Amino acid sequence: PRLFSPDGQIFVVGIGFFSLCFLMTSLGGQFSARRLGDSPFTVHTEVLGGLESRGVLRKISDMLEVILKRIDALSRLGNASDSHRLEDHRLPWDPVGLVERIQAIAQNVSDMATKVEQILQRSSTSQCDVPKDPHYPDCPSKVDWMRARWTSDPCYSFYGVDGSDCSFLVYLSEVEWFCPPLAWRNHSSTPSAATLRSDLGPLLDQVGTGKESLSFMRRRIRRLAVQWSAAARRLDNRLCSRWREQKRILVHVGFLTEESGDVFSPKVLKGGPLGEMVQWSDILAALYVLGHDLKISVSVKELQRFLGVPPGRGNCPLTGRLPFDLIYTDYHGLQQMKQQMGISLKKHKCHIRVIDSFGTEPAYNHEEYATQHNYRTNWGYWNLNCRQFMTMFPHTPDNSFMGFVAEVMNETDKRITRLNKVDSMAVVYGKEPSMWKGKEKFLAILHRYMEIHGTVYYEAQRPPEVPAFVKNHGLLPQQELQQLLRKAKLFIGFGFPYEGPAPLEAIANGCIFLQPKFQPSHSSLNHEFFRGKPTSRQVSSQHPYAQQYIGRPHVLTVDFNDSRQFEDAVHEVMRTQVDPFLPYEYTCEGMLERLNAYIEHQDFCQVDAPFPSMNASKSWPGNPPSPFILPPNSSALVWAPNITAPACWPPLSAMQLLLAQEGVSCVGSCQVEGLICEPAFFPFINNPEAFTGLRVHCEALEAEVNHIFPAVSVEPGECFLQKEPLLYSCAGVQAKHRRLCPCRDFLRGQVAMCKDCV
Repeated sequence: PRLFSPDGQIFVVGIGFFSLCFLMTSLGGQFSARRLGDSPFTVHTEVLGGLESRGVLRKISDMLEVILKRIDALSRLGNASDSHRLEDHRLPWDPVGLVERIQAIAQNVSDMATKVEQILQRSSTSQCDVPKDPHYPDCPSKVDWMRARWTSDPCYSFYGVDGSDCSFLVYLSEVEWFCPPLAWRNHSSTPSAATLRSDLGPLLDQVGTGKESLSFMRRRIRRLAVQWSAAARRLDNRLCSRWREQKRILVHVGFLTEESGDVFSPKVLKGGPLGEMVQWSDILAALYVLGHDLKISVSVKELQRFLGVPPGRGNCPLTGRLPFDLIYTDYHGLQQMKQQMGISLKKHKCHIRVIDSFGTEPAYNHEEYATQHNYRTNWGYWNLNCRQFMTMFPHTPDNSFMGFVAEVMNETDKRITRLNKVDSMAVVYGKEPSMWKGKEKFLAILHRYMEIHGTVYYEAQRPPEVPAFVKNHGLLPQQELQQLLRKAKLFIGFGFPYEGPAPLEAIANGCIFLQPKFQPSHSSLNHEFFRGKPTSRQVSSQHPYAQQYIGRPHVLTVDFNDSRQFEDAVHEVMRTQVDPFLPYEYTCEGMLERLNAYIEHQDFCQVDAPFPSMNASKSWPGNPPSPFILPPNSSALVWAPNITAPACWPPLSAMQLLLAQEGVSCVGSCQVEGLICEPAFFPFINNPEAFTGLRVHCEALEAEVNHIFPAVSVEPGECFLQKEPLLYSCAGVQAKHRRLCPCRDFLRGQVAMCKDCV
């Protein structure tokens, strides 16, 4: 007799098959696939373990046997007498194929059952015993928590947690850091070599399109490609093609993301600020030319993808092994990384470099100290090593100087520029109409001697702020602006914007830059623009770098409110002949050299050993013993040449240790001596021997948390050491104290490098 009609056969097989599907897909984290391409039936043995998994496998095996028996019975119903009925009710699926499919699943489950036994045996061995290590006191309690709660968030399964103690320990040592690394895990990798590149075509593809800001960056990279290639060849020859490790680098341009508002892209073609995009373009080009493995992100979605942010409810941190050696970002990007990485940011922040145009000083960077001492702003308080902040100009020695590049003229172009210069032609530095307000007085003086040209953006009508005697060209493409600068004799600033790239580009095209002196200096105390920025820096002119490191005859800095002084400066410009000039540090080769040195030598993940060690101090000569000597006719201590110096970059052989005057910062003290303050040296002079070597008599010696220490009070002569390394500060200053200032020499045209650094 017929047990089932064809419809009944479909029903039985369907119920059995979909029951199997339901059972397998309802197992949660025990069968969660870790690869996007896996089907619901692809179950990985590495995510199984424990008594629960073993029982589940047995249930699946039993169900498969029942389904196979029912299908076998159904297959015997297809005899000759029923063939005409089956023909009328042809099944939409292939019974033979279904049988083979289920048999394959059954075999897979059987194999997994065997492997589960192996996993359980491995979990019970000593290699997965929970360690009791005093350096990881929270490890046992974290393992207990994982045993009870590992199924509470899918992100744990994403990282391979399967319920076994082995998986708990792997997770807690490699994804989080509560347990020590497991000796039986492979933590090694073979580094690749970085080879200097001359073809920037692939980089242009990486930068992409879709925003006017990105198009601007692509145009700039393409325009400078020949100079980058030539610089790469010259640097390779100087480095003698030595082996360099290729770094995995992520560049996340936070201020261009939609999540940060991206106010820059819409203004690219309307006279908006381009300085940041100039710098980011050059950073991308330099990192790529240096041969590193580069990824570029301009959205939070891309940031998530590159970092490998796990799914779930946010209980898991980012994977323990960061997929990048270095991450270059800005303050916007840093905030976005905090939101995406959570507690992992604390572990990985030593890999981050923050592009910061105006600088961040230590007193603003240390969160607790800034809060307690009224240094808290909207931008600081990240508790980084301040050398991780990288500036556009070398104005803050506590930070690293990143910079940018300007185009260099060849000899033929220089000769043509000299012949075509118009001594009575001036170009104004100011693309926005608002910059021209209140400037009528000195513009009228300038107009008596020179023809004035402007590049002010406008759409339909000429901006009323621009005087009628000014020839306004509107916003010019870079190549046309360059031609205008090559004809002009004078490039004049109005006092804003501060510290942009345009004055250097004008000087590189043979102009003299005339800028206003600020009296008093602008700072966060008296000027709205600097209010809220994490710096107390005193800005003495529109472009302090041009004033300090270039100067006459290429740069004149005068008081524009003094008509006689301003008029004298105009006369000086007209009678002075200058050639195009660009400091080496703003050439492609200079930036490549500097950035390569940072990548090779700056390591903020390495924990410095306390200095001095007991063994080292015992070997020092002198009475009392000291690693410093005071050369004849000098007021600066140096490292004794017969004592092995600890590892440091810049090297300690470049150090000159000074005692600052009362109320003077280390920036100013070093500058007076023609040197630059070097924060990397502070750990090596934060000791009694430094005071003794400088012939300071200490009535008392204490260690405290203060951004001006190490220092000595003028009265009553107490000496203070620094207790918090993040507060070592070149910029710090306070009345009634004299600071210990570690200075160094620097190469002319390459401030970031000392003579022994190359």
